[in-house]
Amino acid sequence: MSILEVEHICKSFNQTEVLKDISFSLEQGQAVSIIGSSGSGKTTLLRCLNFLETPDRGIIRVNNKTLFDADDAATKLESAIRKKRLHFGLVFQSFHLFPQYTALENVMLAKELLAKEQPDYKVRKKEIQEEIRSLAGTLLSQMGLDNRKDNYPHQLSGGQCQRVAIARALALNPDILCFDEPTSALDPELTGEVLRVIQELADSNTTMIIVTHEMSFAKDVANHVIFMDDGSIIEQGEPVQIFENPSEERTKRFLSGYSQG
Repeated sequence: MSILEVEHICKSFNQTEVLKDISFSLEQGQAVSIIGSSGSGKTTLLRCLNFLETPDRGIIRVNNKTLFDADDAATKLESAIRKKRLHFGLVFQSFHLFPQYTALENVMLAKELLAKEQPDYKVRKKEIQEEIRSLAGTLLSQMGLDNRKDNYPHQLSGGQCQRVAIARALALNPDILCFDEPTSALDPELTGEVLRVIQELADSNTTMIIVTHEMSFAKDVANHVIFMDDGSIIEQGEPVQIFENPSEERTKRFLSGYSQG
């Protein structure tokens, strides 16, 4: 059974149609890379999945539960959006870390805010906070940042900040971890350290959607590749099919441009 089902998603801004009838599914433990030129709709698609944007049409299901149906007003209530976002962890292009908090505190923050809504929080406050602190420390260790947990963002490199952002997304235990060009804000020498972390997550069967311009990485890490152009999915399939034997002319031209670059 698919963990994620996206059916006929459309999104326009003013008169510009940015997503045109997008449909795909994602299996548990699968890593999907979405590739395509700038302006093809990749980031807008991720923002719709995370409910940072509201699709004009279409359906989004997670674990066979309908989170959004453009024809069902009950699935579009603003009050339910935050809970829906918990299904998706999003790692942005830029890190969006809070400068006044340490790496550890940045990872803990969202989990703490959710914990405060628990009915037993006041009674178990100290215990819950220690659990969250321990989880955050474990995740930072997993990111290779055990000795940086008390550093503030300005004391970290770009690659270290992005790894903190990944740990923060993982702290909420999302069904699906989404990356939006996670290395685009990094210097080339720092790109590798972030890609290695994502590769390790893929190797551990973390369910992921990765928007990336790193073609070799998309080819090596993904179980499935989606090529988008002009707001549409032009072609999708296994990496070897897309990169070595694409069937669509637009896919061939896009990949040829990267190989020549």
